[in-house]
Order: sequence, then C-alpha cells, then structure tokens
Amino acid sequence: MSGTTAIRAAALVTMTALAAGCQSSGEDSAAPAGTRTAPPAASSAGPEPSATASPSPPTAANTAAVCAAVDKLIITKSKEIAADSAAATRRDLTPEQVNAQVTGHLADLADDVRGQAAKARDPEIKALITDTARRIDAGAKSATPVKWLGSTFVDIPPRLTRECRV
Repeated sequence: MSGTTAIRAAALVTMTALAAGCQSSGEDSAAPAGTRTAPPAASSAGPEPSATASPSPPTAANTAAVCAAVDKLIITKSKEIAADSAAATRRDLTPEQVNAQVTGHLADLADDVRGQAAKARDPEIKALITDTARRIDAGAKSATPVKWLGSTFVDIPPRLTRECRV
C-alpha cells in the first residue's frame, strides 16, 4: 500500500509542477525562442542591476534559448517521472525502488540543467540556472526524493517562469 501511495504521490507532484510552473500562462512555455518579454525583475537581495543596461540582442536571444531549453528539460523529465511512477504501480515497485528511479531522473535533470547554465551569457541567468541545478541536485541526494518533489521541486518551474527572462 505505501509503495502505491508513494508512486501516486510522485506522479501527482510531477504533473502539478507541470501545470503550476512551466505552463502557467501558456505564452511563456509555448513562445518561440526570442519572443519572451517581461517586466524588469525586482531583486530582494544583492547588488542592483544597472537600470540603463539592457542585454545585447545576441545575449537576449541566448537567454531566451537557454530559458526555453531549461523549460523543455523540466517538462520532459517531469513527464518521464510521471510515466515511470504510473508504470511502477503495475510492477508493484517498493517505495525504495520508486525513490531510486526518481533519484536517477533528478540527477540526470540536474546535469542537463547545469549544461544549459554553462551556455548562458547573461550572468544573472547563468546564476539562476546554476542555482536551479543545485536545487535539483539536492533532490537527487535527498533520502526521500519523492517527498522532495512535493516540497521543493514544485517551486522550481514557477520561479523559472518568473525569473528566467530576457
């Protein structure tokens, strides 16, 4: 019973993350690269960004491409986690086995997101994507990654939607 509950929880969490974050407004995740626009982001900590400086067209295009790639990675991996969780119920996997699957998915996702951070030209976007990879790594290293999905992962897509913009 507890294995089935953990599996269902993993599937529910990943689907909730998809619905709440990456696809929250429809326009952000569906927009082609280079078409994102957003109001200036407010920063609660750290140095103030230059009010007059705007990213160069190549940097803006790079930011849009990196942000879109990260969105796609998170959506794709979330779908994989949900599909594996559904399959796990048919195979009667234990909670430990489900956690091992989720750990593997999260470790792969963190590596892929880190790869996108390396491509980012804008230092603020690079820091945001690097922090996202760090957070996902923490989930992969968690003793209960399925729980981590529900407590922390669900906050990542909305944050990216808000902050990963040109």
